[in-house]
Amino acid sequence: MRLIDANNENYASIAIADALALAKEQELDLVEVSPKAIPPVCRILDYGKLQYQQTKQVQQAKAKQKKVETKGIRIGLRTDTHDLEFKRTQAEKFLTKGNKVKAEILLRGREKAAPEKARVALQNFLKTITIPYTIEEEIKRFPAGFHVIITPQ
Repeated sequence: MRLIDANNENYASIAIADALALAKEQELDLVEVSPKAIPPVCRILDYGKLQYQQTKQVQQAKAKQKKVETKGIRIGLRTDTHDLEFKRTQAEKFLTKGNKVKAEILLRGREKAAPEKARVALQNFLKTITIPYTIEEEIKRFPAGFHVIITPQ
């Protein structure tokens, strides 16, 4: 196997017993870094320190991730124009903050008999939004009406 010691010195080919002896001499651990390489590569290092550094890297990666929330807006077939304007401004505010928006149109009672009106109303609502967006999930039917998910561009 190939061996890299704590000082980054590269040993071309060494027996496993000799590598273990070197690791014990330096009071460190022998860790297999690349098992699929030919010959396999091992490294002499402090295994506890390696684990600590790896967990720190994972924590830093989690901290740097941007969380995207999905905000919801519900409208109905009989929603008044002023209320639609208010919902539109809310949707635009959510989009400018970088959140996804799930716009739902709810159907009640006999409104469920005319699903095309609901689809058209939802499309008209989307046309009123002035901030550029992309449709992540097309208009879909669910038991109480229709919904669409949009994301900022």
